[in-house]
Amino acid sequence: MPQYLVQAAYTTDSWASMIKHPVNRIEAVRPAIENLGGKLIGGWLAFGDYDVVLIAELPTNTDAAALAIAAAAGGSCRTVKTTPLLTSEEALAAIKKAPTSGYRAVGA
Repeated sequence: MPQYLVQAAYTTDSWASMIKHPVNRIEAVRPAIENLGGKLIGGWLAFGDYDVVLIAELPTNTDAAALAIAAAAGGSCRTVKTTPLLTSEEALAAIKKAPTSGYRAVGA
């Protein structure tokens, strides 16, 4: 099943709410992933541009997009970024296939 890196940054209102009522948001997201037929591999709080980082398995890109859309529409996050992750085997297959794409660089 495809894996995805999901990064999210909370709004200031979300942080204020969590300070008042602490809750494990990683576990709060698990049911949404499972409802889409996926599995939460792991989740972490992070420093920097994103406050939360998740690795999730989801059946399709459509399911990954649905999760991102639901999170963005919920209003708790100021940004959500989803990155498809390729296995090393998939990456190697893509590298081998790249020369057959017919792509031409600017000026080529």
